[in-house]
Amino acid sequence: MEEKEFYKILGYIKVSPTRQKTLLDIGDDIRMPSEIARSTKAKTSQVSGALTDMKKHGLVVCINEEARKGRLYKTTDTGKEVIKFLKKNRRDE
Repeated sequence: MEEKEFYKILGYIKVSPTRQKTLLDIGDDIRMPSEIARSTKAKTSQVSGALTDMKKHGLVVCINEEARKGRLYKTTDTGKEVIKFLKKNRRDE
C-alpha cells in the first residue's frame, strides 16, 4: 500500500473513536459486534455502523456474511497495519 493511501485510511480511523476502538478490539481475533460493544462500552448499533464503514474501506471482513445473527468479523492485512501503527504510536493515558 502506498504511504499516502495508508495515511488517508489512518486518518479515517483516528477521526472516529468508535472505529478506532472497534478495530483495536478485534486485533488478531474473530469477534461479533456484541462482543466488541461490551468490551469497548459502545452501543451495538455504533459498532455495527463502524464495522460496515470499515468493511467498505477494506479494514475488516465479515467471514459469515450469510448469517443474520452472530456475524463474525476479522481484520484484513490493511487493518492489521493500521492496528500496528496505532499501538506503536499510542500515548499512555
